Amino acid sequence: MREELGIEIDGRGVARLVLNRIDKHNALSEDLIAALHAAAERLGADPAVRVVVLTGNGASFCAGGDLAWMQAQIAADGPTRAAAARRLAGMLGALNTMPRPLIGRVQGQAFGGGVGLMSVCDVAVGVNTARFALTETRLGLIPATIGPYVVARLGEAAARRVFLSGRRFDAGEAVAMGLLARAVPESELDAATEAEIAPFLACAPGAVARAKAQLRALGPRIDEAVIEDSIARLVEAWETDEAAEGIAAFFGRRKPRWAVGEGG
Repeated sequence: MREELGIEIDGRGVARLVLNRIDKHNALSEDLIAALHAAAERLGADPAVRVVVLTGNGASFCAGGDLAWMQAQIAADGPTRAAAARRLAGMLGALNTMPRPLIGRVQGQAFGGGVGLMSVCDVAVGVNTARFALTETRLGLIPATIGPYVVARLGEAAARRVFLSGRRFDAGEAVAMGLLARAVPESELDAATEAEIAPFLACAPGAVARAKAQLRALGPRIDEAVIEDSIARLVEAWETDEAAEGIAAFFGRRKPRWAVGEGG
C-alpha cells in the first residue's frame, strides 16, 4: 500500500516531506494529517535534520480537505467536528513551530487547507502555472482552522483580497501577497528550492531555531485561545443552512442557490 506521506533525508540533513495521495490531489485525509503532525515532531527533534522541504507528487500540491473527510463532517455532531478541526490545527501548529526551517516546494495548485500548508512554511517557491484559492465560502463555510496561519502569512490587508471571496488567484498574485517568495517555470523549481535551502546550511542550527521561535513571539498571536476560537467558528459555520446547501450543491454538482454568474 502506498504511503500517503513520503519522508526522505539526504546526507546534508535536508528532509523532504512528500504528499503522496496523487489520485486525490494530495487532499488532507485524517491519516495524512496525523502523518504530517508526527513527521513535524520527529524531524524537529532530530539534530541531524537541518532543513525540511514540504512538497507533493502529482499535479496538485494539496487540494484541501479530503472528500471522505467532508462527507463525515456532514453527519457529525459538534464535538466530533471540533475534534477533527483540532487535529488539523494541531498539525498546522506543529509545522508552524517546528524548530527547523520549513520550505514549501509548491509543484501545483493549492486550495483551502493546501494554502494553509503553504502559510506555515517559512518560505515557499512554486511553479508559475499554479492556481490557488480559499474556497470555503463557496461551500457556505469559512477558512477557520487555517485562518490564523493565512493571516499571519499574508497580513490582514492581503488576506481580505482572497479570504472572503473564494476566488482563484495565480502565482503572480501569490508572490505579490507574500504567499510565494518566487514563481518559476516547472523546469526551474528544483533549482529555486535549492537556492532557498543553501543559505540555511551555512547557519548555526540552534541559532536558526531560536530565531524562528523569536519570530513567532513577535508575529501575530496564534495561541490556544486563537486556535480554540477558530475551531468554534468552524463548528458554528458547519451548523448553518448555508453549509448544508453549499455541501449538498458541491456533491450534487450544481450551483448553490446563492451563486450568480460564473465567478472567479
